[in-house]
Amino acid sequence: MGSVSLKIGDGTARFKRGSFCSSAANLLMLFSVVTTNLFALYAFTHRPPPPPPPHHHLSLISDQVSLILRQIDSSQKKLSQIEKHLLGYQTIDLSRPQIAPELKEFLTPHPLPLGKDSRTGITSMAASVAHSCEKSIDLLSQFMAYKPYGTCPDDWSLGQRLILQGCEPLPRRRCSGKIIPKFGLQSYPNSLWTNVSDKMCSWSGLGCKNFTCLNAKKLGRDCAGCFDIRHGYEPQKYVKAWSKNDFLIDDVLAMGGGSSLIRVGFDIRGGGSGTFAARMAERNVTIVTASMNVDAPFNEFVATRGLFPLYLSLNHRFPFYDNVFDLVYAGNGLDVAGRPEKLEFLMFDIDRVLRVGGLLWIDNFYCVSDDKRRALTRIIERFGYKKSKWVVGEKVAGDGKSEVYLSAVLQKPVRP
Repeated sequence: MGSVSLKIGDGTARFKRGSFCSSAANLLMLFSVVTTNLFALYAFTHRPPPPPPPHHHLSLISDQVSLILRQIDSSQKKLSQIEKHLLGYQTIDLSRPQIAPELKEFLTPHPLPLGKDSRTGITSMAASVAHSCEKSIDLLSQFMAYKPYGTCPDDWSLGQRLILQGCEPLPRRRCSGKIIPKFGLQSYPNSLWTNVSDKMCSWSGLGCKNFTCLNAKKLGRDCAGCFDIRHGYEPQKYVKAWSKNDFLIDDVLAMGGGSSLIRVGFDIRGGGSGTFAARMAERNVTIVTASMNVDAPFNEFVATRGLFPLYLSLNHRFPFYDNVFDLVYAGNGLDVAGRPEKLEFLMFDIDRVLRVGGLLWIDNFYCVSDDKRRALTRIIERFGYKKSKWVVGEKVAGDGKSEVYLSAVLQKPVRP
């Protein structure tokens, strides 16, 4: 490293020149110090920021969750708007000038006089009106333009148009129906097979004004001369077979264990004058007959025979509890405007009200095409019904053409 001499006498200190190796070592040391300081400075100026406190992480997560929830809510609102657009339905706007005052009164929620109901939790009475009424709002307002506490206008056909368009239940409540005296009613069971007077029914809104006119018409596949219950084809139904598709009523009852097990049934064939219910009544079986008054006073005529009519469209849920019927009788009413999805809804409702072991009797269902017959067959097989009897046969129509019909007796199975 070289030597150093120090002379004290003159007050000065002198250093002797060092060797070449000593100078190189000094430079290397200086470079090492400078480099170390530079790395330290870099590390100090580029160190990562300190980690955020725990509550900061929670805040970020909360913000993300809130954003996701807002997006879900927005998507649901858009989906609801799309559904309403497709259905053509919006809530009924009571501010429209053409809305009848009675309809506004009916649709306005009314608070309960004693406040909140302790059992149901409701605080007001809400109106029961179908969403399809919005599509027929002008017709509905015309139907509701009546004087409260008076006699209802003689416009039952207007109400029926609303029902058939899906507007059910009807909102008309505060008026009395037209009174028709029922003179000449027969006592039961004579009433089952006694023709009634034309004066016992309302003929407003109908093309025919008497039963003679109706019996001269074919009102459907299930009603040709069906109001003459003393003569012709009607009194022979279910006790005489004209083809292999015509099942006898006693044979069907035997498949279900007889009248001791078949006690109450539901007729949804539609368009008939109640003859099926009359034949069942003779065997102590009670039948509810569902029918609309399309082109004829079916409901009133069924009632004059001492039978139970139900003014009901098959587009709506049956007003009965589950598993209450021993038998459901159906026919061309299963067509439901030729739409498979409606048939599926109807079959589920039939299955709901029919008890386990009960019978579904399909009588002469007109198979207008192979596709329609296959669609009905697929739906029946999906429910797993036992086929007690299944007949597909042909009949010659009035124009000489052959038509295919399906008749069947099916038994509802036990399901897990």
